[in-house]
Amino acid sequence: MNVIESLNWRYATKKFDPLKKISSAKIELLKEAFNLTPTSFGLQPIKMIVVQNEELQEKFVAHSYFQRQVADASHVLILCIEKDTTSKDINAYFDLEKKVREIDEDVVATFRKQLIEMYENKSLQEKQQSAIFQTYIALGNLMTVCALEKIDACPIEGFIPSKIDELLQLNKINLQSVLMLPIGYRAEDDIMSTMKKVRKSIKETIIEIKE
Repeated sequence: MNVIESLNWRYATKKFDPLKKISSAKIELLKEAFNLTPTSFGLQPIKMIVVQNEELQEKFVAHSYFQRQVADASHVLILCIEKDTTSKDINAYFDLEKKVREIDEDVVATFRKQLIEMYENKSLQEKQQSAIFQTYIALGNLMTVCALEKIDACPIEGFIPSKIDELLQLNKINLQSVLMLPIGYRAEDDIMSTMKKVRKSIKETIIEIKE
């Protein structure tokens, strides 16, 4: 399928077939896609937790307003933010850039200093909000890749992050959950899979500005 056909094929899956599992190769592909998602200044203040554990997924249901997708999906991807972005994180990024690109400190020194100062002047809330926005970029990227790979998915904002964080003990690794993406394969009796998409016309959603 081409990209548009794939995007027409996808929908927010309401019912997964719990017997159908995603291959490890496709999970690796999704992990790579997540890691390649663009982030502000390349700092990557987001992380993804890949859950494939039936007992744990069943526990998610009560904290996801009883949406069965989290239990019946093959895997649940949980997009998280780091609770803070510090000068240590920024220095680690620039040190990695120097290593990967084989460049000297004088190439990055000015930008390193500017970025550290910028983040020192941000409140914790501002840094967290910026990171949250970036989880949505990753979500869109993952959903497109899923569509291209014919993996079904259902983006979920409707859950209680503090409860999921507690189940996963995210406080211990300085993370907090933002979004969940159950992935797998649609059940044959999911009536939503055969319904036509409801979208405004392109004329209503696109504004073109030309010379």
